[in-house]
Amino acid sequence: MNNCVETALLDHDQLAVRDSKDTDLPQLRFSGTAWTSFVAALHGGPVS
Repeated sequence: MNNCVETALLDHDQLAVRDSKDTDLPQLRFSGTAWTSFVAALHGGPVS
């Protein structure tokens, strides 16, 4: 599948996510709270 992502902590409690194999694509940005909720959901089991 070659699903590779890169994350970076930005200023002001934000996190950026991008495709590490095509760094010219736009980044997705999330608040720290939203990212924490997402990761917690992943730990709970499969996410659809």
